[in-house]
Amino acid sequence: MTDAQTGTDVLRAHAENAYADELSALAAVDDRPRPPSWRLSPWAVTTYVLGGTLPDGVQITPKYLGSERLVEIAVASLATDRALLLLGVPGTAKTWLGEHLAAAVSGSSTLVVQGTAGTPEEALRYGWNYARLLADGPSRAAMVPGPVMRAMETGSLVRVEELTRIPSDVQDSLITILSEKTLPIPELNEEVQARKGFNIIATANNRDKGVNDLSSALRRRFNTVVLPLPDSIEQEVEIVTGRVRSLGAALELPADLAALSEVRRVVTVMRELRAGATQDQRTTIKSPSATLSTAEAISVMTNGLSLAAHFGDGTVRAQDVAASLVGAVVKDPVQDRVIWQEYLETVVRNRPEWKDLYRACRDLESSN
Repeated sequence: MTDAQTGTDVLRAHAENAYADELSALAAVDDRPRPPSWRLSPWAVTTYVLGGTLPDGVQITPKYLGSERLVEIAVASLATDRALLLLGVPGTAKTWLGEHLAAAVSGSSTLVVQGTAGTPEEALRYGWNYARLLADGPSRAAMVPGPVMRAMETGSLVRVEELTRIPSDVQDSLITILSEKTLPIPELNEEVQARKGFNIIATANNRDKGVNDLSSALRRRFNTVVLPLPDSIEQEVEIVTGRVRSLGAALELPADLAALSEVRRVVTVMRELRAGATQDQRTTIKSPSATLSTAEAISVMTNGLSLAAHFGDGTVRAQDVAASLVGAVVKDPVQDRVIWQEYLETVVRNRPEWKDLYRACRDLESSN
């Protein structure tokens, strides 16, 4: 295999490459029934996602830290004739979970449609090689199959990211595909029928409600699983620490978190601001316009890791996370800045163990 296939020289390897050893270990001990075209049984897929110890002692690392039941429901949905919709606020690992589900079920996570306001119907169906179309007329050779069509032909999972950002009339082109498991090709008077194993994993941001709401007809064809934010600060700290260490290794940053104090402080700030109250519930605070999700905490800590590696002594400290923390919170330069200043003065300043963070944030303000 080439470096591109094994992921040894790429910035971010696909899940099926990054965790190929674990997938192989699971396949070797997986003696449970598998749905048609699945590489692993539903039990093995769930174990791959949630982590565990195999009978032969091999450790499977957890890819998603959250409700076991939600993952089981998601996996069970994919084994039915209904598609799966992962719904949640930004940063709840919808894309991450979808990628790992596709890698475990189909052995490939690369069949993806990225939803945007400009996504055309061809992205969900097929396009044309216009040079061949003009030369030879409509034919299978002139067609350019989209990811959904390729998944139907191979009996694989396909991912549709940010489904509600796709225009409604384009979304509805999925209705026939999901209900009839058929993709009509009227130009050729043909159709593509989905092979067993085909299904769709879609993601949607529930803060986008009202952007391009799913029609009732399309919504009925999905089983919806709502992914929540982490229940506890310990769980969120574990998620952030694991992802930051993984990203730090991939980026070859010669720095270490050393202690979890900075991670815990960043996560605490995020949780308090989005909840509108301090952890002890003694102080009510205003919430900014930003989502302040786990993904943003990961971004803040990764940037801090880079600063510590290249401009510090390699240990992440308050001054390394302050700039990114302010940037994550203050999205609206007027309203959010007032909220952040109030939080600094009423919460951060009054915590003796946070004096260095307060000073770093204040120094940053005075330098701007």
